[in-house]
Amino acid sequence: MSNFAKNLTLACSYYTSISEVCRRIKINRQQFNKYLNGQVYPSRHNMRRICDFVGVTESEMLMDETSFARVIGLRRQTVSNPQLDLPMKRIETLLSRSRPVNRYEGYYFRYFFSFGNKGCIIRSLARIVIRDGRGYFKNVEILRDPDTRLWVRTNKYEGLLFQLADRIQLFEYETMEMNSVTQMTLYPSYLSRIDYLLGIQTGGPTRRGRKPGASRVALEFLGTDISVLRAMRQTGMFYPDDPALRRDIVKAIGNSIDPGAFVLEVDEP
Repeated sequence: MSNFAKNLTLACSYYTSISEVCRRIKINRQQFNKYLNGQVYPSRHNMRRICDFVGVTESEMLMDETSFARVIGLRRQTVSNPQLDLPMKRIETLLSRSRPVNRYEGYYFRYFFSFGNKGCIIRSLARIVIRDGRGYFKNVEILRDPDTRLWVRTNKYEGLLFQLADRIQLFEYETMEMNSVTQMTLYPSYLSRIDYLLGIQTGGPTRRGRKPGASRVALEFLGTDISVLRAMRQTGMFYPDDPALRRDIVKAIGNSIDPGAFVLEVDEP
């Protein structure tokens, strides 16, 4: 029997029954039994669904049985399934009320004034992925000095998004040090082709102090099939007058508050 079949059997032992696993992953029981018996190997799509459900990567799923048992044992000690039931129900309530977000799938440049580097604009590379009708968000900040363009540090974020009350809501957390959570509220786009999404985000610096803040934020749509390497080379920290930045986006993310206003707002683009 292959490592995959042995590891899948072990992963299923943490649940009430094989039927429960099949129901939650939404894979036919007869087909799933073939995976367990080592008769067939799952497609890439089904492998991804299985790994996402178990909470491991594909490479971990193919480890030898002893190594896999150690990995999954540690993961399940961190948060047992019953502990997740109530939080997941709260999230599921929001997701179930979401309007479709499929049209936002693709790559984006994300722009906002840095919380920890005064006067600098951060441009990072983000991606929205749609799986089973749900929207997932990934964002990578490769921060480079605006003067020398030398690497300073890298931050990575993951999250999810949904659309409620004609607004896109996006939540993300920092994955490397687990020390930051950001929430974005964006205007949806009804144009035939998305230019950029504009809104407000709340969060704070990841390393310099713990003061919470809010800023305007823009997600510039790049497309669904791009050169990721080329896009990553264009990320970093910039001064507002840098010619590499679009003037309209720099203006849109400015954080000035009009006289007589008492909260930071953003007009629909």
